[in-house]
Amino acid sequence: MTMDMAHRDHLLAAFHGLLGAATLFLCLLAELLVFALHRHAALHLVPVCAILLLRRFLRRASAADTWLVDFACLKPPRRLRIPVAALLEHLRLIGCFDAGSVEFMAKVIEGSGMGNETYFPAPLHHIPPASTHAAAVEEARALFFPALDDLFARTGVPPSRVGALVVNCSGFCPAPSLAAIIVARYRMRDDVRTFNLSGMGCAAGAVGVDVARGVMAAHAGVKYAVVVSAEIVTVGWYSGRDQAKLLLNCYFRTGCSAALVTNNNNKHTHGGARYRLVSLTRTNQSASDRSYRSGYREEDDEGVTGFTLGQGVGRMVSELLRAHLVALSPALLPLREKLRYVAAALLLSLSSSQRRNHHQRRRDDKSLPTVPPMPDFRAAADHFCLPSSGRPMIWRLGQGLGLGEREMEAALMTFHRFGNQSAASLWYQLAYLEAKGRVRPGDTVWQLGVGSGLKANSLVWERVGDADAGRDVERAMAGPWADCIHKYPVTETFAGGGGREGAVLELRRRRRELDLKLDDVADRARQRSWSCADGDEEQKVEGGGTARRSSEARKEAERAATRERGAYYTP
Repeated sequence: MTMDMAHRDHLLAAFHGLLGAATLFLCLLAELLVFALHRHAALHLVPVCAILLLRRFLRRASAADTWLVDFACLKPPRRLRIPVAALLEHLRLIGCFDAGSVEFMAKVIEGSGMGNETYFPAPLHHIPPASTHAAAVEEARALFFPALDDLFARTGVPPSRVGALVVNCSGFCPAPSLAAIIVARYRMRDDVRTFNLSGMGCAAGAVGVDVARGVMAAHAGVKYAVVVSAEIVTVGWYSGRDQAKLLLNCYFRTGCSAALVTNNNNKHTHGGARYRLVSLTRTNQSASDRSYRSGYREEDDEGVTGFTLGQGVGRMVSELLRAHLVALSPALLPLREKLRYVAAALLLSLSSSQRRNHHQRRRDDKSLPTVPPMPDFRAAADHFCLPSSGRPMIWRLGQGLGLGEREMEAALMTFHRFGNQSAASLWYQLAYLEAKGRVRPGDTVWQLGVGSGLKANSLVWERVGDADAGRDVERAMAGPWADCIHKYPVTETFAGGGGREGAVLELRRRRRELDLKLDDVADRARQRSWSCADGDEEQKVEGGGTARRSSEARKEAERAATRERGAYYTP
């Protein structure tokens, strides 16, 4: 994938250079002909106009690229931490949930793969929770300002140079808007373009980048755009008893990300961009009634507002991703994978036609595949950032894409450490990959988001620039994973899906490991016993009277094997 992109960029740059050289040569030739043939002086303007048009074309072509200068993720203060045990006790004490609702949320949280280091906003730590408009505004300020301060400090770009600001938050849309709160705080310029996106869900990050890219392409004076992603959990809190609406209480936690994008990769102004946008693909199925009703905010029977996940949402998400991958694959998959998939599809078509024409097999014969094999999406990108919707959903999505544990690690660990932070989770996953030191120049990162509607959006970034180990370490030490990256990955999150199914798979894995260890112990015990017996035989040949020593040696070997076996069986 990286080589294909490199070849494409090289060929495109070579084409632009050849086009410029040819145009310059033709213009000089035209100037000489006009001068030699003594034509009208106005004809001298024709080559000049051609050069100016070419310069404008090349500038627009270069401006079509979108670059990610840098990004920042908020690490909430330690006082907002909410361990699982403390959260369950909090749910019992606040008085708005009955025993059945608390038991339901406890099962969901314990089976989701969430750890004890996630964060709740300050209003939800109160008893009862302070889910007011004023508390939500204060939460927004506490999220936005530290993340943006970090972003401006990292990039060296002052707020006054930002020409566009895109803020996405699904559940909270105050007046003045969230974008206006940021503009007022940083005293941004008067002509800044502001956009406030709501109701987009976890797919809003890609929408924000798309909006920023469009603004920079349409307005020549806009060189920098900031995309802020956050979820205000205070107003999303559900205090009713409808189990379909309680899932957001279990999964969503506080967090915020801010990204600075530009269409001018000038190393002298901001030190050079870190990533280049390779592909941006959006798929929207809101026209379907079933898809539209898969997730929506409404009141329950008691008048309490909450977000409901409709029935069959998993099947509809699968259909959405299938359509999204069809649109994304031509631009994402490398040429060799496309050829392999086409060859497999042709072979399947030929085998199917032979069965129909010659009746060699019955229609219910399942010895041959009926659908072409799925493309290997691990060849599409080097790193993956997936929707952080809990361990079961992450595991199911990763297996559907043919990914392994290492490819799903960033999503699983981000959910374990920070929970679901809506669109910001994708940036926390990228920060995890950088903190692990895995993203190197030339690597590609695929960010996949799925939001209400339903909609699926993908961003594919390519790491650019030279490797700077010192800068990467400095960024990692200042990021959200600074004090805990050495603890990850946490192995218990790879249980295979959570709940009963995940527990069964984990027990099977441990049983296989135990069987291998026991086989090794038995082999060592037998070898020890044989060596003792051989030594006893030699002593018996020499002098006899060694039967008692041989028996004791065998018993000692058996006791050692039993001790080792018992050590492995001990919980």
